[in-house]
Amino acid sequence: QVQLVESGGGLVQAGGSLRLSCAASGRTYSRNAMAWFRQVPGKEREFVASISGSGIATDYASSVKGRFFLFRDNAKNAVYLQMNSLIPEDTAVYFCAAGTDVTSTSTFDYDYDYWGQGTQVPVSA
Repeated sequence: QVQLVESGGGLVQAGGSLRLSCAASGRTYSRNAMAWFRQVPGKEREFVASISGSGIATDYASSVKGRFFLFRDNAKNAVYLQMNSLIPEDTAVYFCAAGTDVTSTSTFDYDYDYWGQGTQVPVSA
């Protein structure tokens, strides 16, 4: 089992920045892909960013590319999502996810087996 705990969410003004953290514990998979997804009430969960097990490869949704940056620290079993130039449309609950059988990046939620509880990111206009 892997436990994922997100932190760093909170209210931020448009144009501001926020860094989300995801700490993994338990039977960690430091060499497997991890990702962030987000969800707005009433809408489907959407892919935000993913990072390969090595940390070399990353992939981003077009809506956040150039504004969000994902990196990991395998020594700490953690991933970090740096979010810059936030806009109200980024408002959502953000979820961290970890895969067990995938080492490269993936935009599909079914590739990830473990999920955090989510952290809210409201962006005010």
